[in-house]
Amino acid sequence: MSDVTSRDAKQKWVYTNTVKDHFFHPRNFMEDEETYQASGVGMVGSPACGDMMKIWIKVDPATERITDMKWQTFGCASAIASTSMMSVIVTENGGMTIEDARKLRPQDIMERLGGLPVRKVHCSVLGDKALRSAINDYLRKVNQDARVEVEHGRLVDKVVKVTDHDIEEAVLDGAWTLEAVQRKTKVGTGDPSCIPEVEQLIRFYQEKHFGKEDGK
Repeated sequence: MSDVTSRDAKQKWVYTNTVKDHFFHPRNFMEDEETYQASGVGMVGSPACGDMMKIWIKVDPATERITDMKWQTFGCASAIASTSMMSVIVTENGGMTIEDARKLRPQDIMERLGGLPVRKVHCSVLGDKALRSAINDYLRKVNQDARVEVEHGRLVDKVVKVTDHDIEEAVLDGAWTLEAVQRKTKVGTGDPSCIPEVEQLIRFYQEKHFGKEDGK
């Protein structure tokens, strides 16, 4: 394990050796976008909000396995390590099928990394969304629009593609404050104007599922 002190020196973030390894030696990083023959491309986020991720995949049309994946991300060490690990998970052992890859979640990535500091968990949530976006792009290119999956629910933050369903799941998982929901979903980091609506949704889902607000 290794710890890193924040700029204000008031807190320390503990990283596993696996996280450090994937940060200093990222796997499958995209170095030559112009010559890469991708089957599908997906992107979420924006440099303006501090985090952006772009993913390229190659798919074997006969088996629908993802045989290769490249990525680029504008983000912190945790975001880089998370995306690097995701690229390994998706392509190891002959590659995941696109249906299995669609089921990959941030928790799966964090488990393989050995965990992330609580303050950095939010850095792992963009990868799976970008991957699903790349899979959708591939399906459109091979004229299989009927299999394209739209993110569940109504988009609340259109930049990082967080839906009301994502917020509901976060509340059900114990996130009862705006800060806690943002750690799980990054909602509001892409489009801060949606934060008032997010706060309303948090209260609504607390009342809906627990009959109370703010843990009271």
